[in-house]
Amino acid sequence: MTQLTHPAQTLLEHLDGFSVQIDAARERADIVLHRPPYNIISMAQRDQLRLVFESLDENPAVRVIVLRAQGEHFSSGGDIKGFLEASPEHVSKLAWNIAAPARCSKPVIAANRGYCFGVGFEISLACDFRLVTETTRYALPEQKLGQIPGSGGSARLQKMVGITRTKDIVMRSRRIPGQQAHEWGVATECVPDAELEAATDRLVDELRAFSPIAQRTAKKLLNDTEDATLTVAIELEGHCYSRLRSSDDFREGVEAFHGKRNPNFIGS
Repeated sequence: MTQLTHPAQTLLEHLDGFSVQIDAARERADIVLHRPPYNIISMAQRDQLRLVFESLDENPAVRVIVLRAQGEHFSSGGDIKGFLEASPEHVSKLAWNIAAPARCSKPVIAANRGYCFGVGFEISLACDFRLVTETTRYALPEQKLGQIPGSGGSARLQKMVGITRTKDIVMRSRRIPGQQAHEWGVATECVPDAELEAATDRLVDELRAFSPIAQRTAKKLLNDTEDATLTVAIELEGHCYSRLRSSDDFREGVEAFHGKRNPNFIGS
């Protein structure tokens, strides 16, 4: 394992409540929350998380990013006192910071166990894949504080589960178990608690086997067409398909298919 190395690191004298580990051999980076016991996410930490995601996105040694936590809870949410102390300008940047996993061109996996509340849920919703266990509890409890989700939580959730279920979760501050989140399409997979790490490892290795350029294209296309009409989405899909048609990876994929061998993708 190596620590994060990039010019952006000079902006981070120390990481607040989390660490970054890069396993170059597995082309994997882990962002690990570790402010026990509930991994509360501070205001400064949100800024740093954005910078780290941006740095990892530019790091050629990284193919897949995993967002996980130490202990039995992913995160119980944000530092409530920090909201009262932050300036309006700083608060206005919260949603942009927490959307960093979605803007990242590489696949991002959130491994969620235990409490995953507030901003912990919101940053997980901004990831591409959410792995949960029977201990996972998703919630947006801001109504209990006289507030609403402020970092994209209700907006992203409504796209996934519709307005009725989103109102039920947001307006009643309901906790959604991991299995129910999987049934509703919020979570990618629900596994026994003891198997969360193994399931994460499997997904990382599966994603690494695909073409990097095809994955980047697919992620951007799906994100960009989420609000598009069907006609526009199909047209954009066709343009992306056409561009990949001339890629080295597509040629390699076709040759490997006909040669009955595993492809060796290079990302171009």
